[in-house]
Amino acid sequence: MKFLTLIFKNAFRNRRRTLLTVLSVAVSLFLLTTLVTVLTELYRTPEGADAALRIVIRHSVGLAVLLPEAHRQKIAAMPGVVDVMAMSWFGGIYVDERNFFAQFAVDADKLFDMFTENRIPPEQREAFVRERQAAVAGRELADRFGWKVGERVTLKATIYPRDVELILRGFYTGPDETQLFFHWDYLKETMSRYNSVGTFWVKARSQEDVDRLVAEIDGTFRNTNAPTKTETEKGFLLGFVSMMGNVKLLITVISSAVVFTILLVAANTMAMSIRERAPEIAVMKTLGYQSRLLLGLIVAESVFLSLAGWLLGGVGARVLFGVVKVSRYTGGMLAQFEVQPATLAGGFVLAVALGVLSCIFPAYRATRVTISEALRRVA
Repeated sequence: MKFLTLIFKNAFRNRRRTLLTVLSVAVSLFLLTTLVTVLTELYRTPEGADAALRIVIRHSVGLAVLLPEAHRQKIAAMPGVVDVMAMSWFGGIYVDERNFFAQFAVDADKLFDMFTENRIPPEQREAFVRERQAAVAGRELADRFGWKVGERVTLKATIYPRDVELILRGFYTGPDETQLFFHWDYLKETMSRYNSVGTFWVKARSQEDVDRLVAEIDGTFRNTNAPTKTETEKGFLLGFVSMMGNVKLLITVISSAVVFTILLVAANTMAMSIRERAPEIAVMKTLGYQSRLLLGLIVAESVFLSLAGWLLGGVGARVLFGVVKVSRYTGGMLAQFEVQPATLAGGFVLAVALGVLSCIFPAYRATRVTISEALRRVA
């Protein structure tokens, strides 16, 4: 305990330099924590007990090409299929183009059976299923625009030839509360004899059925006018990430540059501090302090500064992203943005490692210098 006071006083002997060093480490660790969290969220596994049983079917050419509604009956008749739901991206504009959020036309009566992790009051669910123009939105999306139950929402068409006018009948809660759903039948009626679907979502009976159905569905429609590409929900979502290129490599390169920069900043600061302290080290040796103890005190000081930066940057990022809704600024692409405990633990280990590496070599050299040599350098 008696050495803690000494470490603290040495760390703040030059308050301006200490403050700038801690802030530099904090900003770097904040950026690093943010980048790692982005990567974690992009590759997050779908939540919910049924997530592993969900299969997504789209046209083999791409999502821009639609599937015929007639595929539904053949898919539903396959062994191992519990349910089939149509889902089509609408892509409309609400008031202004900047108000982007995900909008899907779905089979209303199957939506919450397919995505059981989403929860909604029973009376709101019944109202949604019963009324053709009804829509449900995520609670976060509703809070974003101040929507209330019964409010009318008009989506200006960008892909389809006609706008849709919806009535909000409920708000759901769940892992992703940034989406809006309305009746696929209503979209079909509005478009006049519209009989195409963006994707079919299938719930399988078991994991064994999932593996079999992926191959069987594609095989069934391979030689038709609308061949399919069938994937698990996880594979389907990761496909969107792959469209952005090698995100993992990019973030790894940027993170490495950040770590290297932190190391240079911390090493330069500690080297300056150790050179200034040469006479003190000599005096402490004269008083009987061993080189090993002096080395430990200097390293502890460096680690203390690095951990202070970690508290401001790493822990600060967790607090900040717990308050700020990042999904509002990403259009729902990052529906969740939470700094995971593993990310914080990694930042802690990195801060300790940086603290040690940034000072170990100059500190070792300084503590190995003889008393007479250290005093001679000062003179």
